[in-house]
Order: sequence, then structure tokens, then C-alpha cells
Amino acid sequence: MPESAYTKSRYRPPQVEHRYGPNVHLMDDPVAWTLLARLCDKATQQPEIGRLVRALYETLAHAVLAAELPRARLDVPTRMVTSNPEAVVRSTGIAKQSLVVTVGIARAGTLPSQVVYDLLNDLLDPSCVRQDHLSMSRSTDQTGHVTGATWHDAKIGRDMEGRIVLFPDPMGATGTSLVSALDHYKTRLEGTPARCIAMHLIVTPEYLRNVLRSHPETLVYALRLDRGLSPPDVLTTIPGTRWDDERGLDSHDYIVPGAGGVGEILNNAWV
Repeated sequence: MPESAYTKSRYRPPQVEHRYGPNVHLMDDPVAWTLLARLCDKATQQPEIGRLVRALYETLAHAVLAAELPRARLDVPTRMVTSNPEAVVRSTGIAKQSLVVTVGIARAGTLPSQVVYDLLNDLLDPSCVRQDHLSMSRSTDQTGHVTGATWHDAKIGRDMEGRIVLFPDPMGATGTSLVSALDHYKTRLEGTPARCIAMHLIVTPEYLRNVLRSHPETLVYALRLDRGLSPPDVLTTIPGTRWDDERGLDSHDYIVPGAGGVGEILNNAWV
């Protein structure tokens, strides 16, 4: 007989209360917040930066995959089965035949996507897992405001039917890069993705508005919301209550308090 305590999983990661809608998940995790604050500290450089990004994405990937991947019954004999026929683990786990794509968006998203890819290969049948690669950068006008995303190169598998598509990219600032990527994956490839999930360390209110306006069905997970340029009275409200008054981007569309250029810091390349 199966163990009744594990026949069903009700796992949902703890979240910060907000008013951005059911597709936004702001994680309530003080350990992750502590490591993320260290990553954002102006004194933190390589190799600590790389270790922190890896640790944070291991945490975030665990939560997202546990919450969003399909589940299935596990029946696994343990090493004790030779002496005890009852020694079979019977519980709920991740469905090994789930079709998943993780998208590495250069530069900041390369390491996070690799972390997610490695975990997916441990959880699933590796033949069901794919990693795509995009190279894009923000395009700006003469004042430094972001006007869109410029694609430089891509290595993308074409089959998207029924696949869960993950976008692990540290900074969700304006949302222009993700909107461009979502447009491509949903309209220019073969088949329809089952679900698209963005996985960020930090997002802004402006990012959430832009992404959800263009692709309202997208799921967004983030360890922290940054709205540091909002008026003081707005900062006392539950996030999303006065969404139109919230501001997390400076005049050049960089996040405040933010973390600086994570792609630059990760790669020690300041271009």
C-alpha cells in the first residue's frame, strides 16, 4: 500500500503579499535575500559573484521546478528491498517525461540557465531537456532610455509544442528583452509552448507592467522586487497597490537599488 502522507504534494513556495496578480510570485526567503544583498554590495566581485549567482539560482530553480513541473507517482525499491519486500518508496515526485527548455540569455543569463539545465537533467529524462542560447542587448535612444532589444545571435531548437520554457535572467528591469524573447518563442517556432516562466533575482514594477501587458499568461518568479525610486508613502504600501506610482528604474533604465550591471560583473567585461 502507498504511504498516504506523500500521495499528493501541495507545495507552493512562500511569497510576499502583493497586488500584481496571480502570475507574479515574489519569494519570501530571508536566506536568499541575505545572499542577494551580498551580491548587490558594491564591494562584492569575482569569484564571490559567481558563487552567489549559482547559489541563488539553485534556490530559485528548486522552488520554481517544485511548484511548476508536472508531478507523477514514484515507486522506487530501496537497498533494503533484498531483506524487506516492503522497502519501496511510494510517493509523489516530478514527472520524468516533462518537456522543458531553459533559455540562456547572454551575458547575465548564461550561468543561471546552466544551473537550471543541470538540475533539470538530474530530475528528468535528459532527452526531454533542452538549453537554447540567445545573444541580445538593450537598444537605447540618445538620452539613454531603453527603446527595445537587439538580437545578435541565437541557437534555438524549433520544436516548442507542449514544452515548458524557462527564462532564468537575473535582472528584470524594463522587460523589453523578455518580451522580445517571448514574441519569438510563441510566434516564430513550431508548436505552442505549454507555459513560459521567467526566473529573476530582481524585478521592477515597470518590468512587471511591460511583460504582463504584452504576455499576460507569463509566470514571473523573483527573489526581490525593487521599487526604490517610489515616493516614501508608496513604499509603505503593499506592492502593487499603487502600481502606477511605483518606480524602480532611474533615468537610464537601471534598477534602484538594484545590483549594477550583473552581466558585466559576472564576466569582468565592461562593454
